[in-house]
Amino acid sequence: MVTVPSQVVHVDSPTEQRNPRTTEIDRMPTLDILTLINDEDRRVPDAVAKVLPELADAVDHAVAALRTGHRVHYVGAGTSGRLATLDAAELVPTYNVPADWFVAHHAGGDRALREAVENAEDDAAAGGAEMSDSVRAGDFVLGLTASGRTPFVLGALQEAGRLGAKTGLVSGNPRSARPAGVDVFIAVDTGPEVIAGSTRMKAGSAQKILLTAFSTATMIKLGRTYSNLMVSLRATNAKLRGRTLRILTEATGADEQEAAGALAEAGGDLKVALVHLLSGVDSTTAAEMLAANGGHVREALLACATS
Repeated sequence: MVTVPSQVVHVDSPTEQRNPRTTEIDRMPTLDILTLINDEDRRVPDAVAKVLPELADAVDHAVAALRTGHRVHYVGAGTSGRLATLDAAELVPTYNVPADWFVAHHAGGDRALREAVENAEDDAAAGGAEMSDSVRAGDFVLGLTASGRTPFVLGALQEAGRLGAKTGLVSGNPRSARPAGVDVFIAVDTGPEVIAGSTRMKAGSAQKILLTAFSTATMIKLGRTYSNLMVSLRATNAKLRGRTLRILTEATGADEQEAAGALAEAGGDLKVALVHLLSGVDSTTAAEMLAANGGHVREALLACATS
C-alpha cells in the first residue's frame, strides 16, 4: 500500500505566502505590473544555481540508467507534469533518442495536460500504480512538485523505490522534509509568487530551467552532442537537412560540397560523416568506431587515432 509520510504533507510552502513586494500590483499601470513580474522572475536563476550540485547527482543517475539499457521517468501534476511532458517530448527530435528513453507520467493522464482533472494529484495510490505498470529496477524516476507534498508524486516515488529504481524529487518547498528513500532531493527556493499560490510562475520557471538543464546535461554526457553542436539529429525535412550540413561544415571546416558528399556516403548519418571527415577513416570504419564507443563522437575519434 502506498502511503505519504505525514511530515511531508503538512509543511507550508513559501509559494503559498503573500509576496510583500507585490501587494499593490492590482493598482499599478500595465508596464509597472510587467516590470514587477520581471523583477521577480530574475530571482529564479539564482535559486536554481544553489541546487546545481544536487542536480548533478540526478544527471549522473540518469546517465547510469540510460547507459545500462534502462529509462528515465518524470512524474508530476499540473504545471509540473505539463513541463515534464514537454521536456520528454522535445528530446526525441532534438537528440534523436528512442521515444521510451524519457517517459512522462502526468496525474490525470493525457486529458489533464489540457484541463484540470479534479483530485488527480491527491491520489497517491494512482501514482504508485503508474510506476507498477512501467518502472523496473535500474530506472531513474524524477518527481516534480512545487509544494513538495503532492501525493501522486510522492506515491510514485515510494513505489518506484520499492521496485528498485533510483529516485529524485524536485521540490519548490525548501521547508519540506526529504521523503524517506529518495536518492536525490532538490529543494529550490524561489520564494513567494507574484500572485500567492500561482506556482506556474516562479516555481514553474525554476522547474523548466532545471528540467532543460537536467536533460541537456544527460544528453551531453551520453555523447549526443559534439562540442556544442547537435550531432545526433536525423534530417527529416528541408530545414533539418540544411542544419545537418551546416553543423558538419562548422565542426570539420569542410566546404558544403565535401560535407554533402560525406553525408551521402554515410547514409545521412551526421555522426558517421563527422568521424569520417575529422579522422580520415572511411565511413564503414567510422560507423564501427561509433558503435564500439556508444555513439560518442569524441571517444570514437580517440579510438580512430589509437587504432
